[in-house]
Amino acid sequence: MADGSLVILRRHGNPDGPRLVLSHGNGLAIDLYYPFWSRLMDRFDLVVHDFRSHGWNPRAPLGTHHFPTFVWDSEHVVRGIDRHFGAKPKVGVFHSMSALTALYQALRSGPRFAALVLFDPPLSPPNGDRLERVYLERENELSARTRRRQPRFDTREELAEIVRAASVFQRLLPGVPELYAQATLRPAETGGGYELCCPREHEAQVFATFLDSSFELAMGSFPCPLKLIGGDPTGPGAFVPSIVLRDFARRCDLDYDYVPGASHFLQLEKPAECTALMLEFLERHGLA
Repeated sequence: MADGSLVILRRHGNPDGPRLVLSHGNGLAIDLYYPFWSRLMDRFDLVVHDFRSHGWNPRAPLGTHHFPTFVWDSEHVVRGIDRHFGAKPKVGVFHSMSALTALYQALRSGPRFAALVLFDPPLSPPNGDRLERVYLERENELSARTRRRQPRFDTREELAEIVRAASVFQRLLPGVPELYAQATLRPAETGGGYELCCPREHEAQVFATFLDSSFELAMGSFPCPLKLIGGDPTGPGAFVPSIVLRDFARRCDLDYDYVPGASHFLQLEKPAECTALMLEFLERHGLA
């Protein structure tokens, strides 16, 4: 990256197929999304990567952990993919934090991907919207709760058990809590056991900087085909980002679907349904 931080690119799947570039949500890692992207390996040339201070990547300074740096990192990632694996059209497939980064990049830097498929980007409601106060309270709560996260674990199973018990993760497929612990922990640098790949202070800082209600102003001239796929905004206890995304897509007349019964973590709950919606979009645009 521009400041010397490292982002590790990994290539999987069919090198002769259309290329997809995939990344993850805040505090997570792209290996956690294997139940989703493993379904694409026979057909697509997959390049997966974690954001700085996540997953396989070494930690970067806390002061660089914000969206302007993420967008600049993405510019380097796009060029690095072409340099290392050969240039060809790329479709970006991103969730949450990485989806929001892709929107920033496209609107501020122009088209870097032939198309974007974005899963539940956590867009802010417009100023004065009925959900604005609820959204602000949720982001502040997430940031504060993340700063209190347990940073170290004796075993990976300890974190898997916490994930299994958390109400927010009750819809995960079997085996995903164990995968969560495998993908988001690394051996501790000192003292034994395991520690979070993405330090809790880094994760909390991102939650505190999600707020930006300016996207709607620029969506009329979006520079590439765009598909938005959200969690279910209709049921009791629906995630606020999923509701905001539905309303945003309606106001901007965007290509949007949601996965019934899924939460914000839809690719880890209903990967077959997510894949089907994405493939229909890609086939319609001649990209699959």
